[in-house]
Amino acid sequence: MASARRAGSIQEDGLAEGLAGGTAVVTGAAGGIGLGIARAAADAGMSLVIADIAADRLAAVEKEFRDRGIDVLAIVTNTADAASVERMAAQAIERFGAPRLLVNNAGVEMMGDIWELPAEQWQRIIDINVLGPVHGVRAFAPAMIAAGTPSYIANITSIGGLGMSGGQAPYIVSKHALLSFTECLYLELAEAAPHIKVSAVLPGPVATRIFTDAVALTEKAHIAQAHDQMEAVLAQGMSGDDAGRKIVDQIVEGRFWISPHPEMMEGAAQSRAAYLAGLHTPAQRVRPSYQSK
Repeated sequence: MASARRAGSIQEDGLAEGLAGGTAVVTGAAGGIGLGIARAAADAGMSLVIADIAADRLAAVEKEFRDRGIDVLAIVTNTADAASVERMAAQAIERFGAPRLLVNNAGVEMMGDIWELPAEQWQRIIDINVLGPVHGVRAFAPAMIAAGTPSYIANITSIGGLGMSGGQAPYIVSKHALLSFTECLYLELAEAAPHIKVSAVLPGPVATRIFTDAVALTEKAHIAQAHDQMEAVLAQGMSGDDAGRKIVDQIVEGRFWISPHPEMMEGAAQSRAAYLAGLHTPAQRVRPSYQSK
């Protein structure tokens, strides 16, 4: 099916060569960065598999793509559930074959003091933010390896994965873990399937729903203030479309470290390196860390 492309698409920049005609699978695609990535992939001439747990929002996004003439498959998916992801992958592969691009984007935020957060809420954020991408890789990587076609896997972590922040421990822990997982995945696929490039995506402030949807399990004033500050920062952040385009541009270039805010990522990496090299005592950031997925 022919797809309508928007002005200024990456197709026109000549970077779509590695994507055109393939299929992109994007989780958390009903809004924010995930939707921006899906739009950029469609602009590159790709078919789409879009997955999200928010059925109504996903249906609206599916209609948008169908109205543009994009070949799209929308599947309501709970990325925290391995069986749900495996069902989504089976449908996607049956319809389109192995994807050329897999973006594990779905994620959630949570705020509160460590000792007050119930065990089930800790489990929830680990299941979505860490095990969700693990389930995605396990479900799609075998087909991508067998296909032998140049392909890409990108995990959306966060600049928070390079830092620390009191009051956001579950989120920060999950993003550190996801970054480590992505590094290990890079090493394993470089050995087993070098045709698959792996990227870690560390966004800065992007206008998304993550703090609107965040679970805040405390009424403490400092947590509520931090939540409101972060929601205000993200509201003024980069649009999901601009972030998605920048991310897809960098994925196609084969980079491991990717960010729509490269200066911010580099600054956070340098701060982390200095902190570890000096074995400094942990310190709260002067400004809240930027979580944006």
